[in-house]
Amino acid sequence: MSVIILLLAVSLFIAGGFLAAFLWSIRDGQFEDDYSPSRRILFDHTINKPTK
Repeated sequence: MSVIILLLAVSLFIAGGFLAAFLWSIRDGQFEDDYSPSRRILFDHTINKPTK
């Protein structure tokens, strides 16, 4: 029975960590620009260097 309480505490700790990371990413602005990454992948040009 004590194992269930231990697993519950560990899972709540891990879930809290993921929630903190999610809130940190929102405050950091990770999800504000949802338009340019999809456009950047379509128009990604690489510069070819001339070979010697």
